[in-house]
Amino acid sequence: MNKPAIRITEPRSQLSVTALLRPEKAPENAAFLQAYLATPRVVPGIHAMWTGPEISCPIPSDDLDGQPYARPLPAENATLTPQPGDIVLSYVPPRMWGGNPDAIFDIGLYYGQGARLLFPIGWLAGSVVAQLRAEERDQFAASCGVIRRNGACDVTFSLVEA
Repeated sequence: MNKPAIRITEPRSQLSVTALLRPEKAPENAAFLQAYLATPRVVPGIHAMWTGPEISCPIPSDDLDGQPYARPLPAENATLTPQPGDIVLSYVPPRMWGGNPDAIFDIGLYYGQGARLLFPIGWLAGSVVAQLRAEERDQFAASCGVIRRNGACDVTFSLVEA
């Protein structure tokens, strides 16, 4: 039986992995990603400053304006300490972070031990919406390390079946 999944690629780092969506554990967050990724998306990625071993991919506000899926998301399958291979969708309401009038939706790619969702605004539970298979985690970590050393990049996300 095929399951919904997300293909995550970035050519400079040779990142090329598939994460299985977890709609049974995070239904609203998985539905958001499935709607957002109805067509493949290129999202800017950068190594996070606050959360540890994470490539942070904040969804551009232009991709969200006027979209029915761009609504407040509950914390589902919530974590404050993502594990290697977790794909975490974080939602920050409008005006919560520095008065930013736009909601923030961030796809976090967690690749190592010691991650935490502690931000300048405090602890923020994120939703583990997808997970990499164990056999892809070493390559994932190596590629994320290359992104960390190289700086900002463009990460492509697309829906697939696994």
